[in-house]
Amino acid sequence: MIRIYPLIFIILWSSAFISTKPIVDNSDPFAALAFRFFFVAVGFCIFSIYSNNSLKINKRNLLESILSGVLFHGFYLGGVFFSISIGMPAGIAALIVTLQPILTNLLSGPILNEKVSIKQWIGALLGFIGAALVLGLDLGSKIPLLGLIATVIALIAITTSTIWQKKLSNNLPLSVSNFYQAIGGCFFHILIVIFFTEALINFTPSFLIAMSHQIFLVSFGAFTILMFLIKKNSASKTVSIFFLIPAVSAFMGWFFLNEILTTVDLIGFLIATIGVYIATRK
Repeated sequence: MIRIYPLIFIILWSSAFISTKPIVDNSDPFAALAFRFFFVAVGFCIFSIYSNNSLKINKRNLLESILSGVLFHGFYLGGVFFSISIGMPAGIAALIVTLQPILTNLLSGPILNEKVSIKQWIGALLGFIGAALVLGLDLGSKIPLLGLIATVIALIAITTSTIWQKKLSNNLPLSVSNFYQAIGGCFFHILIVIFFTEALINFTPSFLIAMSHQIFLVSFGAFTILMFLIKKNSASKTVSIFFLIPAVSAFMGWFFLNEILTTVDLIGFLIATIGVYIATRK
């Protein structure tokens, strides 16, 4: 069963890109993320109580979990949502964030004492090339400086969060750890809304459907699987599967939204798949 977790994660995480547009079109991105992680926190709280997992933890574990949530749910998701909302081309934003496995490879050695093999580097390079082919460079687009800065911050945040999560010394149940991470993300976005934006959400049917999808399938499903994979495997190998996200998202866009799927997309998917296989096989 554990062997199919990466496949389940890829499908669920990729599906988030299909449901993001209805959310951004009907809300301020930070208000939507605060709304999302409030209910994610409630859900993990209920599940923890139902599973007899105590929510009472020591101060160190509390701070570690909240910081991880601020990095991942706050700076990463907030940075990506914000950059796209102010005109950053989605393809370029996604391509910048797709550098995460490469950055993780660079840092996992000195920080986590993980040995990144030549095989993993070859796989990472092929994975990035494949992802770049699917996303396209869109070099003719105007890139807003603030959007570029936000995307780079998002890249640094998700990389730091991944390494931080791997380095955590606690053995908290995933539901408890995810509860406090959701709390951290929720309060981060609430503060952004209070001081910088406005609490704008139009509760249209499309928003509610998309938000429900991101709460239940992405936050409860994909994120929990990701945290499990990071704990069980090396950080560098785990994040290699992110190279497949753009290609699978493109397939979903073609299947569900009638978006165009080109020959270049298929070639990119094949190259990324080969890269992930090389990087993750034993």
